[in-house]
Amino acid sequence: MAGHQKKETLDRAVLVGLSAHSLPREENATEESMQELAALLETAGGQTAGVAVQSKDSPDARTFIGEGKVAEVKQLVQAERADMVVFDNALSPSQQRVLTEELGVPVLDRSALILDIFAQRARTREGRLQVELAQYKYLLPRLLGMWKHLERQEGAIGTRGPGETQLESDRRHIRRKISKLEAELKEVRRVRATQRERRIKNEVPVVAIVGYTNAGKSTLLNHLTGAEIPANDRLFDTLDTTTRTLEISDTCTVLLSDTVGFIRKLPHHLVEAFKATLEELEYADMLLHVIDASSPLWREQVQVVDQLIQELGAGQTPRIEVFNKCDKWTGDILPHGEGRVAISAKTGQGVPQLLEAIGRVLDNGARRVTIHLPYEQGGLLERLYQQAKVEQVEYGQSIDVVAVCPPKVIGQLGPLVEGWTPRRESWEE
Repeated sequence: MAGHQKKETLDRAVLVGLSAHSLPREENATEESMQELAALLETAGGQTAGVAVQSKDSPDARTFIGEGKVAEVKQLVQAERADMVVFDNALSPSQQRVLTEELGVPVLDRSALILDIFAQRARTREGRLQVELAQYKYLLPRLLGMWKHLERQEGAIGTRGPGETQLESDRRHIRRKISKLEAELKEVRRVRATQRERRIKNEVPVVAIVGYTNAGKSTLLNHLTGAEIPANDRLFDTLDTTTRTLEISDTCTVLLSDTVGFIRKLPHHLVEAFKATLEELEYADMLLHVIDASSPLWREQVQVVDQLIQELGAGQTPRIEVFNKCDKWTGDILPHGEGRVAISAKTGQGVPQLLEAIGRVLDNGARRVTIHLPYEQGGLLERLYQQAKVEQVEYGQSIDVVAVCPPKVIGQLGPLVEGWTPRRESWEE
């Protein structure tokens, strides 16, 4: 399977980063973020030809890294025969245009690289819509660079007319596409909301798996539900939400949803574009925050995920921190305590304890009971199917139903429940 992802010759790229005092700490290039950029490049199907990091007080308005560093990077590109340059930081459209011209090879920033990976990975119609929307929003302010002949003699005789008209035409076309995609995604959200209402009516709790990219979310979902989602050791392997049913215990069944992995410096318009998938978090009854316990940077990764969870409106949702890959843990004591479970999704270690922890949080007091419905009250069976988990129905002197019912339903059914003691009024309205 891996073979079709790669071309015969991989694109070779020089990676460039800037660390500047005036930039917010999280936007600076660090050794860790450059390593992550190299992993992103590999995921996109390229290989690192060289690395250059610039330190200065503030970004250069024209070239971002300064003329001297641009000359140095150009030499590196030529010496290594690189096909492109990828920046760890976000570049403005004009900086990207200037750097492409001066370096003589295409220049991408981290956002463009992530978009390329998303375009390769998205499989469902919804996933593709989201990626396409993000790509058009990224492209719109960069259109001018595709019409370089306009810049050279801006306003001169012969430059007004077809070229300019084409540029405006392209802008209008892209704006129309963005409006159309936003409308289609709005419809996707409407359908999701309908499905969500049905789940709420059925009282099926939703558990969303979140975490830093490559933390092992898909491996965990596969282990728990047999979902058979491709789970590879690479960034952004899952882009499309997968939902599966998971039986926690005899009386507790949940819907488990996998989500796209989070990452540092995730372009804001990508977060916006993926709201249709990530808004599941806001409506989930519980979050499983999967943490790569084998990564020396797990604390920083936890901060990134926590911040995005807050942004998406799910900060108050009950959460269990799931320290995955604990078979590779190098510390003395595995993470433990209230709301924390250490597991290995690969070997199954700690999974029973995780299921127990989920059950403790989501236990709604449901019990398996036998109900004897008189035939004249047979219409209540349909209500049971809607509000409880019906396991068995037998027709004899009465309609005998075995079902897992929440306390509210048991109370409303009253004496129809075997072993019932008077506490509430009859189930009849």
